[in-house]
Amino acid sequence: MTRLKWAAVTLCAATLSLAACQTSRPVDRSQLAGIALADRAYADEAADWGISPRGTLLVGGYHARTPTAVPGARTIATADLLRLLTTDPSVVLVDVLGGSAHPGLPQSVWLVDAGLGKGFDDPLQAKLGERLAQLTGGDRQRPVVFYCLSAECWLSYNASLRAVALGYRSVLWYRGGIEAWRAAGLPMAPAIGGW
Repeated sequence: MTRLKWAAVTLCAATLSLAACQTSRPVDRSQLAGIALADRAYADEAADWGISPRGTLLVGGYHARTPTAVPGARTIATADLLRLLTTDPSVVLVDVLGGSAHPGLPQSVWLVDAGLGKGFDDPLQAKLGERLAQLTGGDRQRPVVFYCLSAECWLSYNASLRAVALGYRSVLWYRGGIEAWRAAGLPMAPAIGGW
């Protein structure tokens, strides 16, 4: 890694500021390949708060501690996600954090509030199904990673459940989200696309 890149990564990790982690240009996933990352938990991504997984959507109170797993999906940690993004170009990254525009993981698609709703039969389910079909080219085996702010955000948990209910078979939940990615000192960028 060049000194300039290392300085940017160090600044991002030291400040733990979203603005410091955001690049001014899009980050190509191939640029992530040169980053060496310790194989450990970042932020609270591995915290076990004793919360049982549930197969139904959480309605309201989204900023709360989450279980460690989503039924039908696989929980993925930061180091594993970095490896996946640098080895599999077919991975679809979906940021479901609500609110205003914010930096996220490189080449993420921002589907704002995809983790809201009341059940798998609501209009949001159909909307998400249509958008995921576009993003994956209709391939339900293609890896789709959902994330939001942190391990205390149910939006990505809910969105992962929605994808499983839609028949996607390689759903990955990046539980640590933006906070874990940022804590690892990894680059962030504006999301691409959207609904």
